[in-house]
Amino acid sequence: MATAIQKITLSSARDIPFNKLVLSQSNVRRVKAGVSIEELAESIARRGLIQSLHVRPVLDADGVETGMFEVPAGGRRYRALELLMKQKRLAKAAPVPCVVGDANSDILVDEVSLVENMERAPLHPLDQFRAFQAMRDKGMTEEAIAAAFFIDVNVVKQRLRLVAVSPALLAIYADDGMKLEQLMAFTVSADHARQEQVWDAIKDGWQKEPYLIRRMLTETTVRAADKRAVFVGVEAYEAAGGIVLRDLFESDDGGWLQDAGLLDRLVAEKLKAVADEIACEGWKWVEAALSYPYGHERGLRALAGTTVDLTDEERATREALREEYDRLEAEYSEVEELPDEIDVRLGEIEQALDAFEQRPAIYDPADIAIAGVFVSLDADGSLSVDRGYVRPEDERPVETEGSDAPEADREAGQPSAPAVQRAVITIGGQPAEPEDDEEDSIKPLPERLVIELTAHRTLALRNAVAEHPDVAMTLLLHKLVSDTFRRNAPAGCLEARVNHIFFSAQSEELKDSTPAREVAERHERWGDHVPADDQALWDWLTHLDGGTRLDLLAHCVSYGVNALFERPNPYGSGVSQHGLDVRLAQADRLARATGLDMVVAGWKPTVGNYLGRVTKPRILEAVREGAGERAAGLIDHLKKGDMAKEAERLLADTGWLPEPLRLVDHDDPAADGEGDEALPAFLDDEEDLADDQDEAPHAVAAE
Repeated sequence: MATAIQKITLSSARDIPFNKLVLSQSNVRRVKAGVSIEELAESIARRGLIQSLHVRPVLDADGVETGMFEVPAGGRRYRALELLMKQKRLAKAAPVPCVVGDANSDILVDEVSLVENMERAPLHPLDQFRAFQAMRDKGMTEEAIAAAFFIDVNVVKQRLRLVAVSPALLAIYADDGMKLEQLMAFTVSADHARQEQVWDAIKDGWQKEPYLIRRMLTETTVRAADKRAVFVGVEAYEAAGGIVLRDLFESDDGGWLQDAGLLDRLVAEKLKAVADEIACEGWKWVEAALSYPYGHERGLRALAGTTVDLTDEERATREALREEYDRLEAEYSEVEELPDEIDVRLGEIEQALDAFEQRPAIYDPADIAIAGVFVSLDADGSLSVDRGYVRPEDERPVETEGSDAPEADREAGQPSAPAVQRAVITIGGQPAEPEDDEEDSIKPLPERLVIELTAHRTLALRNAVAEHPDVAMTLLLHKLVSDTFRRNAPAGCLEARVNHIFFSAQSEELKDSTPAREVAERHERWGDHVPADDQALWDWLTHLDGGTRLDLLAHCVSYGVNALFERPNPYGSGVSQHGLDVRLAQADRLARATGLDMVVAGWKPTVGNYLGRVTKPRILEAVREGAGERAAGLIDHLKKGDMAKEAERLLADTGWLPEPLRLVDHDDPAADGEGDEALPAFLDDEEDLADDQDEAPHAVAAE
């Protein structure tokens, strides 16, 4: 005979006056966690009591009900109601929905309290996101949703952005196939197809970090911190119909501009407008470009303008600013960290004082008629206007006494300086090198890359020589003695000149490098004092003290430093193999003498200047040398483009340098090229280049 299944009897529910309820001492919750009592009280005031309290009758010593009820489950709700009562927003005898348990039950009150808190299933975040979406679809604003749940409106915006991700990715997230941090990374782009494409590309790999997702979604965009975006302005870009991608979850420095073509067009239009305005000043030509290479003004004569004098009012303002700056510095000299307002004020004063120093120059109208202007952008996106450059073909004819005028600036066989050309705006810098997965051997560095790297080193050496007058003096004397005692004596009395070395191949970042800036600043400081008249120049040099003369000598000699690699020519034109050996050996010696460190000079390996220009084995070799074998193992499976980007990050602060930038410690102390040394391995080539015993002229020549 079958036994009947005993039916469960549920506890009854009824409304009990609040003043008949007391909090049970058996409530397990002791630690404050989750939503505060104040927030819960506001929620009850807005929505009512959504979940009933669980109560049990209170019995006296004889087991008779007293009319009071204890609350073992729902203590936080009880305290929220108590708070509302104290605020006189709830009556003392207000009916409270309660589930009444059996006072004589065998189940302990402690068990009821514990289970009530343990068996709750937390809401899946996606359900919350979708609930916010549903409320907005029904007419609630983001601000109203935030107010209803007592959270910041940015939190609501973030969660609404999450639910706007591709439904396919949301389904993966709901099934725990994706972490919340990964889902957050996909919000930088609204393109569902691209989101799914990126996930398909990484889902089966081991590398699925959020930063990688963000980078892949924004790899064809332009950062808002880019100088083009700063110059045009994000607002102007958006007004023209451009879309800005934003990351609501992490700092994005203004986001990413999606339409690079539109941005380049706006930059060109704004530069053209500036150029047209400057052309109204009467200049013969105006060149406008995004940027110019280092040395773009070579072969051009710079006009000497007259700086506009300050008015009495401007002088008074400048002195007042200087006094305020000195007063604030003295007042806060003992403070470890300046207050924000003081730091901001000091910055404002510095900008104002700098504006007094950067005053426009006045040029002779006759000079303006034959000269021109370069318009470009600085690295920070500010406008750079360089006025007053005269092309050789625009120079006025000069009548000289005698039959022939000397041509000091043009040597036989040396081509004249090319005309200034408009820079080509490119996106992404250097064109990507093709993938080279077929071979794992380390090939020689590309010749152009070696030339660009040695251009960096030459410029750094130039700056180092100018900072070491004693080395500059030795360098010049070494060349003069060599020409005097080791070669046929030159014709004429003495013709010593610095042959300025320019860089035919250079990376885009060379112009904005630390050595380039320091060299230019030093040249400008000296140029402000050098007289234009020949006799005046002689008199000025005569009266200089010894230290100043050495500094000036060092600066002039530094312009002739040549540490460039170039392909040797065994047929007499250009540098011979022997001459190149001499040049590179002497460059190493000069680097040791000046203490040159290319890391201190500011060079770091990037995708543009090295890593994106070499093969995958070269990239792995660099990471292995700079960051260790383990770091190389983390990227050896990546495609070349991704490998180069990751290598840039891994090598950022390691101080690693490629071979052309390292200081070579020659075993032979006479490393001036007297021996017949072979080129380093990184410069070696498969071709068999014959040596030419005729040495090419060097940077500083006495002829």
